[in-house]
Amino acid sequence: MRRRLSMTSLIDVIFLLLLFFMLSSTFSKFSEVELSAAAGGAVQDSENRPLFLQLREDDVRLNGEAMPLEALTAALKDRPVDGESQPLLIALASGVTSQRLTDLLVALRGIPDIAPTVLGGA
Repeated sequence: MRRRLSMTSLIDVIFLLLLFFMLSSTFSKFSEVELSAAAGGAVQDSENRPLFLQLREDDVRLNGEAMPLEALTAALKDRPVDGESQPLLIALASGVTSQRLTDLLVALRGIPDIAPTVLGGA
C-alpha cells in the first residue's frame, strides 16, 4: 500500500527558505541624482552668463580650461555669487560613460546656486 506524501514538511522548508532570503537581503535606498528637464529653446531671464562645461573621458573643460573632475568643485565655488542661480551648460564628448556623468552630477550637487543643464547630442 502506498503511503500519501505529507505536504507539511515541504511547506516548512519553503517557509524557512523564504524567511532566510528575506532576512539576508538588504532593502537600502541607493543614492539618487536629481535631474530636471528644461524645455528646448527656453529663454534665460537671468543676466548671468552661462558657464560652459565639456565632460570628457579623462578631464573636464570649464569655459575652455582643462582640469580634473576633482578640481571642478573648487573652481566653481570660487566664482562670484550674486544670489541667482548660475546656468551651467554641460556638453558630453564622445565616449563619456553614464557613470562619468553621474560622478559629475554628484560633484555639482554640493555647489550652491548652480543650475546644470545637460545638452543632448546628435
